[in-house]
Amino acid sequence: MKHRIVVLGAGYAGAYVAGTLARRLSPADTEITVVNAEPDFVQRLRLHQLAAGQEIAAPRLADVFAGTGIRLRVARVTAVDPERQVVAVADADGGGELGYDTLLYALGSHGSDHGVPGVTEHAFDVAGRPSALRLRERLDSLSRQGEGGRVLVVGDGLTGIETATEIAESRPGLSVTLVARGELGARLSGGARSHLRQVCDRMGITVREHSRVAAVEATRVLCADGTVLGSDATVWTAGFAVSPIAAASGLEVTEDGRIVVDRTMRSVSHPNVYAVGDSAEAVGDNGRPLPMSCASAGYTGRQAVAAIVGRLTGREMATTKLEYVGNHISLGRRDGILQMVDDQARSKPKHLGGRKAARIKAGIVMMSLWATSHPTFGLPKRKHRLAAAPDVSAEKAAA
Repeated sequence: MKHRIVVLGAGYAGAYVAGTLARRLSPADTEITVVNAEPDFVQRLRLHQLAAGQEIAAPRLADVFAGTGIRLRVARVTAVDPERQVVAVADADGGGELGYDTLLYALGSHGSDHGVPGVTEHAFDVAGRPSALRLRERLDSLSRQGEGGRVLVVGDGLTGIETATEIAESRPGLSVTLVARGELGARLSGGARSHLRQVCDRMGITVREHSRVAAVEATRVLCADGTVLGSDATVWTAGFAVSPIAAASGLEVTEDGRIVVDRTMRSVSHPNVYAVGDSAEAVGDNGRPLPMSCASAGYTGRQAVAAIVGRLTGREMATTKLEYVGNHISLGRRDGILQMVDDQARSKPKHLGGRKAARIKAGIVMMSLWATSHPTFGLPKRKHRLAAAPDVSAEKAAA
């Protein structure tokens, strides 16, 4: 009987792991199934661009996995039972259960309101494609109304900075305000912070520092200090959270619901479960938990692949790097910041800013899309075609 590998989620981490496993494991011995709620691959790194009005590619997962031997199930994961080794899913046909021998959990994260009243009802976000498209429709409506539409971006993390600058550049007729809980770009070096401020000034972005949002209403945002900010579109980027599915399953998780894994990305409570990307609480080589990011997804994904392949083939299990080297921030299409960090996650004094940084960030995004669109680099496709091809020599002999 084939060893059943089920991959939950086809984001950057899930698609990479599924494709690499298909390339490295024999289709005669393993069966790989990917479960994803949407039929298309979502470039989460570029959803702020989609919201701003730009077109971004969304490859169909059926096409991505065609010919690789990977089975795609377009369905929503509703529960995981690690004791019975089954996953419950819901789809247009009603759903059902999928059994597994090895589970790769890569359901990622979504926007979190952190309990702030009104966020769910009145704010937009760029954590998913549907929500980014809703924001895009709202911005289209404001742009059609003419000058003066007020856009308020709450959150000064990387997502907030990229969203505010993208909207300001793509829609110069709108007024953009960025609300920062502390100092803008506090985690960046002094030079990078200065460059960020210059870009915000050039784009006409109003920055409100040291402001904590207490509530979001339909046409305004209330700050904890009593300040009221008018808004025609409030974009919430002040944090992310993971699905509650892992915690409800009985897997050992952290306080915020991320799966606790060992150095090989294996669940410390259930050895047939691996977790990667935002879903995992993975400790990096510097002894610190890796942050939720695309870069972390790549490192944790590579380690999980090495562990699973080693376990199933009996080969020596490779140890790959688990590190976080820096932040690559786009500031619209023509500017950016590359900020490297040291082994304690502190910003190094030097940074790269401007067009060159923007080109490097664009290159990273392009490579991420290419790798996802070619999950097996074509190798299993050729392997599966050869396996399915008729044996011509046998036909001749029979004739």
